[in-house]
Amino acid sequence: MPEEDNKIDHFVLEYRKTNFDGLPRVKDERCWEVIDNIKGTEYTLSGLKFDSKYMNFRVRACNKAVAGEYSDPVTLETKALNFNLDNSSSHLNLRVEDTCVEWDPTGGKGQEKVKGKENKGRSGTPSPKRTSVGSRPPAVRGSRDRFTGESYTVLGDTAIENGQHYWEVKAQKDCKSYSVGVAYKTLGKFDQLGKTNTSWCIHVNNWLQNTFAAKHNNKVKALDVTVPERIGVFCDFDGGLLSFYDANSKQLLYSFKTKFTQPVLPGFMVWCGGLSLSTGMQVPSAVRTLQKSENGMTGSASSLNTVPQ
Repeated sequence: MPEEDNKIDHFVLEYRKTNFDGLPRVKDERCWEVIDNIKGTEYTLSGLKFDSKYMNFRVRACNKAVAGEYSDPVTLETKALNFNLDNSSSHLNLRVEDTCVEWDPTGGKGQEKVKGKENKGRSGTPSPKRTSVGSRPPAVRGSRDRFTGESYTVLGDTAIENGQHYWEVKAQKDCKSYSVGVAYKTLGKFDQLGKTNTSWCIHVNNWLQNTFAAKHNNKVKALDVTVPERIGVFCDFDGGLLSFYDANSKQLLYSFKTKFTQPVLPGFMVWCGGLSLSTGMQVPSAVRTLQKSENGMTGSASSLNTVPQ
């Protein structure tokens, strides 16, 4: 307050999202948002979407007559996982756009026509130019072969190397078969999610017979739960935990306990249908609470516990 003996009635908190780290800029592209009449000396800002990398904050004290100067602003980093789907390596039977993927029975014939001239004299479907994996960071697009054969797979374009992350997946109602999980970047172009020791997933099959199962290293565990409308995926890279939830009720569906020895990429398989993703999400508090109770326990994943790869 301007005078030491002025009584503080409440505080005003202002914040804004920004793409710049370091000291907040005097003139930024976004306006300050205001939260008024905060009575305590702590405040939890909830309901945020992590669609920017940093946030600026400042606060000042007020009473009914006068307001104090703003505090020096601070910059905090929001470490949420924002990713799109990598259409440079997805199977040609998949139509990929940002955070949506849909089965395309034309088998990439449209791409063949567009690239016909530059691939004249070659047979089959053209593949993207190969690049050296060692010369690029693990999250760079176009640094792997396109999935082919019966591996109707698409990976995320951003690798997870540390921390705790959460995203959600919703399948189209008529989707006949899909998988949701994570994989090392070394997943082969013919490999299917969950059938190698480099991928972990849950698989939903609505074709001929309905099945719901967890898969890793070609081992399968049937899940005796209802397939939810939306699936939440929680990855604790440092803790070696991959868990799947009903995104609405936050019921735990299954957990893999392992030790990740390489960065992992979100992975998806879809056949006759489509998936849409929600990324850049805060880990729900209910998930954090359940994870604390899960630590040190292997009950839900006892038959598929894994060793470092």
